[in-house]
Amino acid sequence: MSEQKSTVYGPVLTPLVACNNLPPLDQGETDSSIESLFNGLTEILAFEEFEIKDQAMAKSCVAGIHLLNNRLEASHIISQKIESPTGSYWHGLMHRREPDFSNSKYWFRKFKKHPIWIDLCPSAKELAKEYRSDAATDFLQKQDVWNPFAFIDLCESVLGSGSDKEKLCREIQICEWKLLFDYSFNHAIIKS
Repeated sequence: MSEQKSTVYGPVLTPLVACNNLPPLDQGETDSSIESLFNGLTEILAFEEFEIKDQAMAKSCVAGIHLLNNRLEASHIISQKIESPTGSYWHGLMHRREPDFSNSKYWFRKFKKHPIWIDLCPSAKELAKEYRSDAATDFLQKQDVWNPFAFIDLCESVLGSGSDKEKLCREIQICEWKLLFDYSFNHAIIKS
């Protein structure tokens, strides 16, 4: 798998990024022990140590943090108001986890491609090498361009199975999340 960009997210976002290493494919459970970290969480608070250059990307990060920590409703409220390919991406990811697979596909149809797919496709291919391939997962090894619709179908087919394929989907999902979060974060701030 390609290395994720190491980014310092600041004192508000960093602990929230570290809270959930491998979220489920569905809604999951919220962790009440970290609930206080979300009190009043806005892009202004999350980026208090940074100069924001793109408000929508900063909001995307906040939507992503909620999604990572199984706070789907909060993620949805934010992502549905971001009118950009990245906002639609976060919105589609939230619906995939809901799970509302057809609605997820709707949001992925809102954009043709996303820059993170350049890294996601080979990363998913590398992760898939660690698992026994079959008809359902072959596309991961064969695709040269990320196919979010095939991945949504795979997630739907393995959801709740506890299988190796479900674990693979969860690993790809967190890789996708990290790439999209880094992309959103790096486009949200003015780098010094």
